[in-house]
Amino acid sequence: MITIGVTGIIGSGKTTVSTMLNKAGYTVVDLDNLAKEVSDSAQVIDDIIKNFGKQYIKDDMTVDAGALRALVFKDKEHLKILEQIVHPRLVAEMEKRIALERQKGAKAVIIDGPLIFEKGLNKELDKTIVVSAQMNIIKERLVRRGMEKEDVERRIANQIPLEEKERLADYVVRNNGSEEDLRKELEILLEKIKTWEVEDTCILMN
Repeated sequence: MITIGVTGIIGSGKTTVSTMLNKAGYTVVDLDNLAKEVSDSAQVIDDIIKNFGKQYIKDDMTVDAGALRALVFKDKEHLKILEQIVHPRLVAEMEKRIALERQKGAKAVIIDGPLIFEKGLNKELDKTIVVSAQMNIIKERLVRRGMEKEDVERRIANQIPLEEKERLADYVVRNNGSEEDLRKELEILLEKIKTWEVEDTCILMN
């Protein structure tokens, strides 16, 4: 079985591509959702209280993600501490999900995450796909979603540039047009994934 990371910067269409892959029959492990699950675990809650204070935990004993995000965006040291708390547990949970798919006999599993390269998760995966688009198109999409231009610029600045992600990736999906255009790109991608699956099978047989 092969593990395939799907990534890209905010507004590039990463989630849309992962959803399409899911509809095509592939299990998708969403790292954003997984991080939330991990963050709300008792161990992480305790560590957050110890390091940041109870004001970052809601009355229902879940993380106040908005307040914590505001804190770590202002202070890189706080961000580093939070990552040390969450990241190892996130990787461990991701590996559990991958192992489960392997037990089921899946040929491939998709790992959807915006920071796969930033966090070095690409080293844990067999292949990586970057969903890319022209920067002016990305910014237009985000503004249409209701984001402030300043927020758009800040979020983009906090991620590895698309050009660098493209260079690191095994495959790049271009998402500059309509959803129909993206579906055509997906058809090509699905064929590429099948060749990876065949290569993996051949390696196992040898």
